[in-house]
This record gives sequence, structure tokens and C-alpha cells, in this order.
Amino acid sequence: MRIGWKIFGDGRTLGPRDIVAPDQRLTWPRTIGIGLQHIIAMFGATFLVPLITGFPPATTLFFSAVGTIVFLLITGNRLPSYLGSSFAFIAPILAATASGGHGVAVGGILVTGVLLAIVGLIVHFAGVRWIEMLMPPVVTGTIVALIGFNLAPAAWSSTQLLTDEQGRVVLDEAGQVTEIVTGGFLAAPLTALVTLASIVLITVLFKGLIGRLAILFGVLIGYVFAALQGEVDYQAISDAAWIGLPEFTAPEFDIAVFGLFLPVVFVLVAENIGHVKSVAAMTGENLDSLAGRALFADGVATTLAGAGGGSGTTTYAENIGVMAATRVYSTAAYWIAAIGALLLSLFPKFGAAIATVPPGVIGGAATLLYGMIGMLGVRIWMQNRVDFSNPINLTSAAIPLIIGIANFTWHPGNLTFEGIALGSAAAILVFHVMTLTARWRGTSQEPASPASVPGGTELE
Repeated sequence: MRIGWKIFGDGRTLGPRDIVAPDQRLTWPRTIGIGLQHIIAMFGATFLVPLITGFPPATTLFFSAVGTIVFLLITGNRLPSYLGSSFAFIAPILAATASGGHGVAVGGILVTGVLLAIVGLIVHFAGVRWIEMLMPPVVTGTIVALIGFNLAPAAWSSTQLLTDEQGRVVLDEAGQVTEIVTGGFLAAPLTALVTLASIVLITVLFKGLIGRLAILFGVLIGYVFAALQGEVDYQAISDAAWIGLPEFTAPEFDIAVFGLFLPVVFVLVAENIGHVKSVAAMTGENLDSLAGRALFADGVATTLAGAGGGSGTTTYAENIGVMAATRVYSTAAYWIAAIGALLLSLFPKFGAAIATVPPGVIGGAATLLYGMIGMLGVRIWMQNRVDFSNPINLTSAAIPLIIGIANFTWHPGNLTFEGIALGSAAAILVFHVMTLTARWRGTSQEPASPASVPGGTELE
């Protein structure tokens, strides 16, 4: 592996069609500036996951930085990428935390990372074709879509049982348990509406980096509005130290929740392969040989996050946007971003400040975020021209989406499989059973969609 970089041209000027390759760099001041852009680009999305799931933001940032360094090392410094929090983990984390606590959730993240690393090793030695055959675009798009739509109820409200000082559940006058709203749009409707409207308007009012960071700036506006409403508690910032390590949590393993996390492996596979194809398209290089390394690297990064209490990681579309805008694909900029994020994670007051974002702000952002996750699945269908006049494709999407949205649940023994896991399994099973049966009977109306993993489509 080569760590050094060649200077591109004079290191200062770029022509309108010039491309700085992964093994090249500009002068260090310019490289540092681009690296800081990458920190800003990943910032909003990376912190939304711990804010929604209740994970410590500083811990998530720490493992995000460490994961990026691991990714760059394992891919031989040839594949530029920032590993931020994956949105695919939100639903299983919320479900696992509700049933078993934070430790059980990070245990599920660790197991997901191990499985992804194993897939990466297989792909490295056997190639990626088997994944493309297992998960054609109609299946991949369906899995991504049902993850977003499964989260829809949480965008409106999340509740918990009201307990007294002894931890006993409080009953109302009718003898029913009392629930209090702790998150979602309903937690503070006006603040949530201001946050959501700000994101929408910033997206269309501004070009360039500001427009790309609409969620981040919308959250900032919502935060200011919430502060003026008296909804922000600053005590945690005062109590936090200036310098120190993040809060780490040891994983706990509960086989009952493993089924919640299994579908995330499929999503991370599609995201990483999509990332490899995107960078290849932008740089003009064939990077297929790095697909296995990318999967293995993200698996290792997610495993490390699960071992210490951070959220699982994935390659980030926001940072692809920065690369596309600057035409600078130098991995040196990602080293700067990773080191900068690592340093920020060592300032507890910074993490405490992020954690003060109130529920109403998160509810407003989540309303858009969950819908965007669902629509990313639709985009996969459109980009790959999935033909829904073919009943195989139509059925393979229809059944899993209802299972995911309605959150079908199955409890075989000590295991728990909810809507995302059951819907993902249904997408794969229905497609392949119908395809094989139609070929056997000669009833196929037309060829099934081409088996290819969509390039450049990522679910954070």
C-alpha cells in the first residue's frame, strides 16, 4: 500500500476538466480545505443517527473517524470514501434498544459488521457477480424502500411509559398505563415544522455546498428556534469536560434481536458496491477489484463501532457530492477529514452540544429523512429501468413493502423478526421463486430486470 501522493500539476491550479486522482493531491493548504469540506458534508447526516437513536454523538463521530482510516488502509489508499453513520441501522437500533437496551443494540451492530466483513472476503476471492444475481435492482430497491417506510410511524411520534421515582409504571384514572411523547413531530409540532420548512427552502434557494447541506442548516435553524422557545437544555454542555475520550459501551448479545439487523447487511453491500461504481465512473478507472476490500473494510469499521458503542458505518453520498463538485478525488483529503473528525470527538463539550438538539428538531428532520430513504429505493428502480408491467417485479416489490410498512412480526422461539427483516427476506424469496417457476413453466411475459447493483446509490 502506498501512503504518499503525487502533486497534481503545480498543486495550485485546476483546469475546468482536470481531475485529481486518488493517488494525487494539491498543496497541503488546499488539501486541508477540501478535507474540512468533507467534514462539513458528512456532519449533518452522521449526527442525525445518534440523535434519533440516543447514541452518544461523540462516540459515533469517533468510530466514524476510525472507520474511515481503516477503510483507507484496507483499500490500499486507492478508494476515496468517508464512512459515516448508516441510516439503515436506525430501525433495528430503535427496536433492539426498546427490547434490550443500548448494549444489545451495539451487539447487533457488531454482528452486522462481522457478517459484512465475511461477505467482503467472499467477494474479494469469488467476485461480485453472485451478489448481483441474488439482489437484482427490483430486490435492492425494495429493501431500501421498505426500510424508510417502516420508520414512518416514528417520524410522527415515539413514546415511552411514564414511571415514578421507583421505576414503577404510572397508571391513569382508568387503570391504563400512561405514555409520554418523547420524540417525533408530535413532540414539538411548531419546532418540527420550522425545521422541516427550513430544509425544504434551503434545498431550492441555494446552490453548491449550502444546498447540499440543507439538512444540516435546517437543523441549525430549527435549533435556534427551539432555543428561543425554551426547548433546549444547556446543562449537559456545562457539565461536560473540555477534553476527554468519548463514552464507550460494551456490546451485549441477544440472539432474539439478530434478525432485526440481518437486512442491514444487504443494504450495506449495495451501498458499498454502488460507491465503488460511482467513484469509478467519476475517475474513469476500473475499481471493481476493490469491491471486496471495500465491503471488508466497512465490515471491520462497523464491527469496531459495535465493539465500543458507536453506530454502524457506510460510505457517504454527501462526500461523493463534494468530490463531484471539486473534481478532487485525492484520498489525502479523506485522511484530513478523518483526523479532523477524530480530534472533534475528543472534545466532550462538542458532543454534549450536539446531544442538546431537542426532539422537535429531530422530528422535523426525520420526517424528510425517512421519506428520502424510502424514495432512494424508488430511485434504484428508476435508474435501472425496472419494468413493473412484469408481474414478477410487481409482486416482488408489492408484498415486501406491505410487510415492511405494516411491520409484520414473527416470534419463532427466542428470535424476533420484524417488518424490515421479513420484508427483505420476502423480496429475495418471492423474486427468485417466481423467476425460477416462470422459467420452468415457460410463463415469463418478458425477461426479468438485469441483475446489477445500482451505482452511486447510497443509504447513509
